[in-house]
Amino acid sequence: MQHPARLVATVPAPLGAAGADAPEVLHWPGRRLLVQHADDEVAVVDLGEEGEARQEFRFPAPWPRPFGRVTVSPGGDIAVFSGVHGVRAVDRGGDVLWEIQHGCWATAVCAWTRAPFPEYADDPRHHHADRGSAAFSADGKLVWAHVRHYSDNRADEEWLVVNAADGVVLGRAKTMTVGSGSLHFPHPSAEYMGLTVGEGDDDSPVLWGHWDGTTLAVERLEGEIFQAVSPSGRHFLCTDPGQWALYLHEATDGTELRQLDAREAVPPVPGDDMARWDYEGAYPYEEGAVVSTEEYAEVPRHWLVNPRSMSVRGLVTYPLPVAGSPRSAGAGMWHTVAKDKASVHLWCLADEG
Repeated sequence: MQHPARLVATVPAPLGAAGADAPEVLHWPGRRLLVQHADDEVAVVDLGEEGEARQEFRFPAPWPRPFGRVTVSPGGDIAVFSGVHGVRAVDRGGDVLWEIQHGCWATAVCAWTRAPFPEYADDPRHHHADRGSAAFSADGKLVWAHVRHYSDNRADEEWLVVNAADGVVLGRAKTMTVGSGSLHFPHPSAEYMGLTVGEGDDDSPVLWGHWDGTTLAVERLEGEIFQAVSPSGRHFLCTDPGQWALYLHEATDGTELRQLDAREAVPPVPGDDMARWDYEGAYPYEEGAVVSTEEYAEVPRHWLVNPRSMSVRGLVTYPLPVAGSPRSAGAGMWHTVAKDKASVHLWCLADEG
């Protein structure tokens, strides 16, 4: 069965396709922001309820793209940069609101940990360093940050819960990971957050964090990669590094409820022995997740999956060519990035939108 998608909006990449990362959509309940990171600035476009581009604003970047990631607050007033040596929050004028210094993501022995960026800018180890990440909670009051910490000649990675207003660390937990990169996945409630840590092997974990205002509790899901949270926040969806299956989890404690094997659910394309789920996916409806196979193919296949039964409802069809995987854009919507990375398409199901 086919499920037609309706094009809700097409939003041009504010910094163009050259010299900047591909645009992405950050979302929280009632709020969507399109964010694009260049070497010297970050552009943010406020997206309305129907995905229409409204206000645009920018933040100066403290260091170029190879030296870290960026996230933006739901209110669009603060950008947080996860760098090689620290996590830095700035306002739209570039003034530093707070900074948390941490161990170097490039090397255990680093002479530039507290040095200004120009002093280590030409060091190749820093240019190709591992990296952490950060994300705002749904209410914008917390920043969750994955950082590296060194003590007694030992490297540990930590997950921090930070007061977004002043940078005070409220809670921390060791991740027991050796990550080359990470990504956060906000929950509709400020109490929860998902974190995928890439370790370059099949043991790369998902961490599911719960902050009750006093204690940070972390559930560890071995060998999984986070995809998306349901609109209600009751469930979240993962796959695995081998791309064999989709896994549905209960959000309260991370318990796995059921799974959907790619081999049994989706026919392979000619020349392949089996279909494999892609690492990215969207969860725009309580009874409908949009996930893909053949992400890098000329024509990737996007599938509508019912998470309640973990069954494939059918193929999603589009009125124009799409590239890559579907990605989250909040309740009732998902997005794809154009093949030339010059625009973002926002979608909903034709019979739902």
